[in-house]
Amino acid sequence: MSIADLAEGYDGFIVDLWGVVHDGVRPYPGVIAALAALRAAGKRVVFLSNAPRRAAAVAASLADMGIAPGSYDGVVTSGEVVRRALASRTDPDFAALGARFVHLGPARDRNLFEGLDLIEVSAPDEADFMLNTGPDDLAAQDDAAAFDALLAGSLKAGLPMVCANPDLEVIRDGRRIVCAGLLAQRYEAWGGRVIWRGKPDPAVYAPTLALLGTARERTIAFGDSLRTDIAGAKAAGIASVLVLTGIHVASPEQARRDCAQAMLDPVAILPGFIW
Repeated sequence: MSIADLAEGYDGFIVDLWGVVHDGVRPYPGVIAALAALRAAGKRVVFLSNAPRRAAAVAASLADMGIAPGSYDGVVTSGEVVRRALASRTDPDFAALGARFVHLGPARDRNLFEGLDLIEVSAPDEADFMLNTGPDDLAAQDDAAAFDALLAGSLKAGLPMVCANPDLEVIRDGRRIVCAGLLAQRYEAWGGRVIWRGKPDPAVYAPTLALLGTARERTIAFGDSLRTDIAGAKAAGIASVLVLTGIHVASPEQARRDCAQAMLDPVAILPGFIW
């Protein structure tokens, strides 16, 4: 089975990025052709990513990889969702956070909060909350324990953590690296409070569907993670497809067993995002 076999039954395609479209460095084989075929068939495509960055920054990275803006209809990121919540403070979880924060994350994620009425501080005991966008040290990207000192200091200060990327890990150019979600899990296990935003929260699918403009029953989601992509689509009442190019690298037979064990039921399991 391929995307072509599924295309007639759906109008809107929600597509994960890291692990489905690219490996953090380059697109997977067949992806650009598949996007072109979907456009030619009159389908709408929105990328839904747990990237802890603004949608425009992600779109610029895609363009650098050769994925042109005209090959899809929009981008929704967990980072953009967090930024809007920090700006509006209408979400009850964000209303009482305060303005002073310590950032756990790399410089490339700073666009998430730049321009907002917030004050970045360097020490947890000066902050009202922690903003976690993931490891900020290339040398420690495969070691969640490398950030224990900052997490422990934040826990001692009683800081709530905003996790802007629920992913636990990704594969970048063949290397498995830690994401913000794994650090948030660690913090939560120690007794810290974590505010999660992004897949698998079904709320993130509302702006995605609005951008797509397609009916829920005529929309299908593609992802490489059972925990975030497939579980998130199920919680949102959207059909899904598991793609075996990212985190969930397994034979189709093993993938089916894993889906059954997790009580998830994607309509298809594909070797890649190919037409």
